[in-house]
Amino acid sequence: MTMRQTDDRAPTGRDAQRRLGLIVMLASATVFSTAGLFTRAVAADAWSVIFWRGLFAALFTTAYIGWNRNFTREFSGMGRSGLAVAGLGALGTAAFIPAFKLTTIANVSLIYAAAPFLAAGIAWLWFREAVERRVLTAALAAILGVGLIVGGSLGGIHIGGDMLALLMTLMMSSVMVIYRRHPGTPAAGPSVLSSILLLPAALVFTNPFDAPVHEILVMAAFGLIFAFASVTLSEGARRLAPAEAALISSIETPFAIVWAWIFFAETPGPMAMIGGTIILVAVFGSQFATLRRKPGPARPRPSREAGNGAG
Repeated sequence: MTMRQTDDRAPTGRDAQRRLGLIVMLASATVFSTAGLFTRAVAADAWSVIFWRGLFAALFTTAYIGWNRNFTREFSGMGRSGLAVAGLGALGTAAFIPAFKLTTIANVSLIYAAAPFLAAGIAWLWFREAVERRVLTAALAAILGVGLIVGGSLGGIHIGGDMLALLMTLMMSSVMVIYRRHPGTPAAGPSVLSSILLLPAALVFTNPFDAPVHEILVMAAFGLIFAFASVTLSEGARRLAPAEAALISSIETPFAIVWAWIFFAETPGPMAMIGGTIILVAVFGSQFATLRRKPGPARPRPSREAGNGAG
C-alpha cells in the first residue's frame, strides 16, 4: 500500500518534460520581453540595431541547425511557405525595431499582444478556418483596445511608432497563419534567411560600423539571446499543450511594460493603459478558456524568431 502511494506520487517522464517545458517557455517569454530594453539601450539608429542583431542571430541559429544536423530540412525543405515566412519576418523586423525608437515600449508590446486575434481573422479570410465565438469576442475587444492605444497617439509624437507596431503585428500574424496552413514549414531556416535579407538593406540606410564598440557588443548580445529565446520557445512548445504554451508566452507583454518602468521610468499614457487592459483581459481570458477546454497534446508553434519578428 505504501509502495503504491509512493509510486503514484513519483513524477513520470511526462511530468518531467512538462516541468522542463514550463521553465524554458517562461525563460523564453522573459527574454523576448526585453526587446525594447536592448533597442533603447543604444544610441545607434534602428537600422544599425537591425544589422547587428540580425547578423549575430543568424550566426547563432545556423550553429544550432548544424548542431542538430538539420541543414537539409531547414534550408532545402523550406519551400514557398518558408520563403514567405522569411520575407514577412524581414518586413516585420524592419517595422518592429524602429517602432521602439518612435513610441513607448508599452504601446509596441500591447499592440503586438493582439496578434493571435488578427491571425484568426487572416486565417478565416484565407482558408475559412472557423472562429469560435469566444475568440471572436476577444478579437473585437482587442481591436477596441488597439484603437484606443493608437487613438491616444493621434496628433502626438508616438503615432508613427504605433503605425509601425501595427505593421509588424500584421506581418507576424501572417507568419502565424502560414504555419497554421503549412505546419511542416521549418522555423530556424526561415529565421536565418530573414536576418540575411535585412543585412544589405541595413547597409543601404546606414553604416552600422560607425556604432561604438560597446554598442555593437550590446546589439550582438541582443541577437544572440533572442536567437536563444527562439530555440527555447520551440523546445518548450513541444512539451506543452498549445493553449498552455500560448498562455505562458502571453506574460511577455506585462513583463515588457514592467521592464520599461524599471529601467526607463516609462509609464503608459491613460489611453494606452485602458486599451492595454482591454487587450490583456481578452488575451488571458481567451487562453484560460482554451486551457480549460482543450488540454490536448502539444504541437510546436512557430517561433517569433522565425522571421525575427517581435522579439
